[in-house]
Amino acid sequence: MKKAGFILFCAISLNVSAQRISNYAEATFGGAKYQGTLALSYIHLWKLGANQKLGIGIGGRFTSYLAANQYYITAPAQLTSESSSPLIIFKDNITSNIDTFLVKSPQLNCLNLSINIDYQVSKKITAGFNIDALGFSFGGSRSGNYINGPSGKMTNAVPTTFNLLLVSDNDRGSLNSEFYTRYSLNELWAVKLGAQFLFTEYTTSTKVQQLPEQNDRFRNKSLLVCLGISYKLK
Repeated sequence: MKKAGFILFCAISLNVSAQRISNYAEATFGGAKYQGTLALSYIHLWKLGANQKLGIGIGGRFTSYLAANQYYITAPAQLTSESSSPLIIFKDNITSNIDTFLVKSPQLNCLNLSINIDYQVSKKITAGFNIDALGFSFGGSRSGNYINGPSGKMTNAVPTTFNLLLVSDNDRGSLNSEFYTRYSLNELWAVKLGAQFLFTEYTTSTKVQQLPEQNDRFRNKSLLVCLGISYKLK
């Protein structure tokens, strides 16, 4: 009798655990003027709360970015606002410290660990947010025009290799994030519509910026409309 009770308890526990986990595969396309992205994601969510409407989890995301004539600006926080504090988000940029790197045809790829949060608003509709946290970028070398006031020079650059989420300009590398609404077509398939906020970053072959200190990292911040499709794996 005790053995049967133990087996029943284990079966119920496994069933509850299964209900509290959701796995998704997603493909998302983003677009803005002269810019486009393709993102492929795997998402693992733990469903929390009495009704299991809140989902919190992790995932992996591959993002490929292609654009034309994009302006990349000085990236390090100690230059853009002369601060690396977590409160940097409330500080204004110091424009005299910021130089520009114009890339005619940027193209890079990043593979990152992501943080994912969503909430089931109704049976069909879910609202969510995700953001890349850690990973790496790769892509070919690109030539660009470094601009400092009226002067400039051509130089080469490659995607900054290491990506890390910190706070605002303290971030490093290329990081993707989304706010979205997902609509379920059936138990497995859903479509989503949202806004994608993407940091991409290049490192020049030499420290072309000299003042107020030497720098070789330049960042572009892109806001894109995104549309995607989602498949529930579990």
